[in-house]
Amino acid sequence: MAFVANDNSYHMIYQLKHHLHRRLHRERYSLLDELLHNQTLSRAQLLTRQQQALSAIILHAYSSTPYYREKYAQSPRNNAHELVADSLPILHKDEVVQHMDEMLARDIDKQTLSIGNTGGSTGKPLSFYYDQHKHELMRAGMCRSYMWSGWMPGQKILNFWGARQDIQHGNSFSKKYQDYVAAEKTIAAYEYSEELLRDWAKSICSYQPVLLQGYASILTELSRYIIANNIQMPPTILGIYSTAEVLYAWQRKIMEQAFGCKVFNQYGSREIPNIACECRHGNQHIFTDMVHLESQAINHEERLIISSLTNRVMPFIRYDIGDSGKLKDGDCACGSPFPMMEMGLCRSNDLIKSSSGKSIHPSYFNRLLYGQTDIRQYQYIQNELGKITLNIVSPSRLGLDTISSLKESLRRDIDEKMLLEVNYVEEIKRSISGKHRFVICNLKARN
Repeated sequence: MAFVANDNSYHMIYQLKHHLHRRLHRERYSLLDELLHNQTLSRAQLLTRQQQALSAIILHAYSSTPYYREKYAQSPRNNAHELVADSLPILHKDEVVQHMDEMLARDIDKQTLSIGNTGGSTGKPLSFYYDQHKHELMRAGMCRSYMWSGWMPGQKILNFWGARQDIQHGNSFSKKYQDYVAAEKTIAAYEYSEELLRDWAKSICSYQPVLLQGYASILTELSRYIIANNIQMPPTILGIYSTAEVLYAWQRKIMEQAFGCKVFNQYGSREIPNIACECRHGNQHIFTDMVHLESQAINHEERLIISSLTNRVMPFIRYDIGDSGKLKDGDCACGSPFPMMEMGLCRSNDLIKSSSGKSIHPSYFNRLLYGQTDIRQYQYIQNELGKITLNIVSPSRLGLDTISSLKESLRRDIDEKMLLEVNYVEEIKRSISGKHRFVICNLKARN
């Protein structure tokens, strides 16, 4: 009888927390309801709605932003209502950097907005404006993806995240209350060591989450540790969501062995989140109620061109995100009406090593240059322990204070004797595969 009572108590607590969370985030759950309804539509209905939304966002951008007004001035049409998507010029990252303010809709008060930053998997940092609605829609979209695993809103999620600005610190009652109600925790995971892997495994066992989410490389190393030490993971875990990196088949196999559950591959970016997600049948489905996706041959590779259908604050239309992939024909056995895609092998980066044995995730270096939008391209290279070379393509040099801050961060977070060499170069050549890697480790012996 005690087991039943405890089980009933658990469900009562879960229902109360979920109720409180819905009250805290009314807009998020309202948006989630809309997104879940969209899953019940037919493929034809979804595509019709997508074309209507694409035409509407193009007209909005042309009518409301100085940048698109000028960019589309020469596009063939009889009037603004006849702008055709596939005839419009592609938006490149450099343009976003140079015209951030002009891309903002005229009737938006910048004081009401936040600024997001991305170092970009292609090594080109940029900043962008966003509002609370975009944030709530992003979280609603993530919830819909999570539900494909069997997770339900209010159940526990444990994130392994490497971007420090996304990890909130503090011990205030308000923060503790929000974390408790959200049933979500985040572990700083831009680096790992044997000691940290042990602590993370213990955290999973004590927290007993329903979902894990994080970088493929970090979750793979954690899985290796769990398998090597024969640690039993909680049966509560229904799925693992891999994000921000390419997920390789060998990584998927190790994670599924360690946790005994399905791994779901997500695709999105900071500037355009919730582009696609993998279903239980292993197919990547495009969220056509949030984005319009194209695949074009550029520089001998199939590049993904993405339009956000929901961002009216700072529209991203026909945006070359820097990743490769292609659209996939046919229907999926999962029954989802959303069409499918295949990712190319982009976002391939390396883990930097410290003399103490730590492995540092590329995202750590990514965030060091946030806000430095004069930088056209950058690349960190490690050829020996204790030294990192930073190659930069930029019309101007970094200030002495910025360089000093970079060196201080590396010494504080990686190795107290770490040296930094900064080189200004005319170009950074791509790898043999044609990809730009913003972090490269050339050490022969790697753990």
